[in-house]
Amino acid sequence: MPAFPDATQAGWDACAPRCIVTDDPLYVAVDLGAGSGRVFLVDVALDGLRLEEIRRFTYPASQVDRLLRWDFPKILGEIKVGLKNASQQAHGQGRRILSLGVDSWAVDYGLIDARGELIENPVCYRDQRTQGVMEQVFARVPREEIFERTGIQFLPFNTLFQLHAHAADRIPDEAARLLMIPDLVNFFLTGRAVTEYTNATTTQMLNAASGTWDREMLDRLELPSSLLCEIVPAGSDLGLLKPALADELSLDGVRVVVSAAHDTGSAIAGTPLDDGWAYISSGTWSLVGVERKTPLINSEVARSNFTNEGGAFGTIRFLKNVMGLWILESCRREWSERGVDVDYESLLDEVSSIEGCGGIIYPDDQRYFNPPVMLDAINQQLVENGFSDQVTSSNPAFITRTILDSLALRYASVLRAIESLTGRKIEGVHIVGGGSRNEYLNQATATTTGLPVRAGPVEATVIGNVLVQAIAAGRFASLANARRYVGEQVQVKTYEPRPSRAWKEAARRYEEVERRYLKDE
Repeated sequence: MPAFPDATQAGWDACAPRCIVTDDPLYVAVDLGAGSGRVFLVDVALDGLRLEEIRRFTYPASQVDRLLRWDFPKILGEIKVGLKNASQQAHGQGRRILSLGVDSWAVDYGLIDARGELIENPVCYRDQRTQGVMEQVFARVPREEIFERTGIQFLPFNTLFQLHAHAADRIPDEAARLLMIPDLVNFFLTGRAVTEYTNATTTQMLNAASGTWDREMLDRLELPSSLLCEIVPAGSDLGLLKPALADELSLDGVRVVVSAAHDTGSAIAGTPLDDGWAYISSGTWSLVGVERKTPLINSEVARSNFTNEGGAFGTIRFLKNVMGLWILESCRREWSERGVDVDYESLLDEVSSIEGCGGIIYPDDQRYFNPPVMLDAINQQLVENGFSDQVTSSNPAFITRTILDSLALRYASVLRAIESLTGRKIEGVHIVGGGSRNEYLNQATATTTGLPVRAGPVEATVIGNVLVQAIAAGRFASLANARRYVGEQVQVKTYEPRPSRAWKEAARRYEEVERRYLKDE
């Protein structure tokens, strides 16, 4: 199967076996973020799309044996509780569940042995083990060649660099298979070890031309390509739950369908995206991009460090990662620890009342990736950027305004770069995910880009997860058909640009700041 097939439904029919629906069933979406997860019961009915959050849980990464690790047994245990609760809820409604799908954050993985046992808890991508690893990799395979092979942007936590760091520290001899997080969950649910396509593309180990693991590149890096599993497309049917698990969870007859396992892949699949519009999947990270039918791999794209991630049903997500609301959430946690009231809605009300141009930061500065103290990192950059008179960690509204304004200005910069690289004008921006509830940031994005902005749905990832299942079941004929259904069922809010002298000045200052940081990079 080519990594970037022609974006037609027919091109995927042969490689994605289906569980055909003959009645009006329910679907389950397991949505795992980097630290928290949810289980949803979803009804894709003709008279309305209904999402019911069944369970929400957290699993912060913690230091174990010098590494920042995820507690995978806890994650799996919470998922099982959520599935059990979903089963009870469905039975109470006199309905049956047809299938379930799992999506999660990208790049992290787990290792299983020949008996199918998890060898060790997965390491979190925010761990420091990949510091300096990119340079070690480039010494063996040039940066330019890796991009030409994979079409994926360079981020220090990509699976390629994690695996290189893991190999340097020694991969356990008993390791038999490497599975990305959602594939690891699917394995423990079904016993089938496969890697879903949209997530495989994010690893920077998939060859864009062949659609297979780039074993030649991995061999040159002395990485164990034998650990990698068969790649399957979103919509593949992995079969029924393990019998013992189906009995335990009262989910007899429920199938596991491979969703667009990368949560951003699911989010964009669930977005009623108009032709010519860009998207921002806004949450911990902001993924800013456009949907294409083919990848865009050339020296200009490589220089700008954009990426070509696989999407559901042959689409390509041409995008750039922006640090996102992780910066603000880290500050809110630190304020809370200091006893400062940080009610989100009140905070945004205060932000909206601040007049004039505030401080400016470059959101993609690597110091924001996982600093000991986020507020200190922001203040340090404010001083460097000439805003020393505005440095304060005791004014949450000011810091929040600085973060949100700077994110909106960064979005505008990335979208201008996309227009230049693709040669296509962007007509508008569709913001989805949890960040789409931030009305201040939505309005700021419309103003900085000069484009109309649509915000919603908030649960685009869950919707996309289920749409892939429903397409596999024959409920929809294509992704376009499924998106039209979503567009009819969900409400979005539109924001128009509001240019002002203050925003013009903010844009001028931001350009100066970004130019300096991009030069240093």
